[in-house]
Amino acid sequence: QVQLVESGGGLVQAGGSLRLSCAASRINFSIRATGWYRQAPGMQRELVASITSGGSTNYADSVKGRFTASRDNGKNTVYLQMNSLKRGDRSLYYCKVAPCWGQGTQVTVSS
Repeated sequence: QVQLVESGGGLVQAGGSLRLSCAASRINFSIRATGWYRQAPGMQRELVASITSGGSTNYADSVKGRFTASRDNGKNTVYLQMNSLKRGDRSLYYCKVAPCWGQGTQVTVSS
């Protein structure tokens, strides 16, 4: 059974940084599209960043220039580096290794 294990969430002050990781197992990771999504309470899940198997990235306008998605196929892991965090970034962040979802990791940004 495919397993995605997320880590790196937590509490950070506005302007700070966090790095999320998502380690995949029992899946042919290198050929899978990957992405990071987030869902705030009462809101729909939204795409934050996507990264194809070839490494091409796409970002939501709200995070462009602040967040960077990357992947290490040798480690079956996808990352999301989040800099200059804002209170509006507070959310539950999910990784996706198509078509599977991680369990989510909470990011909280304090003022």
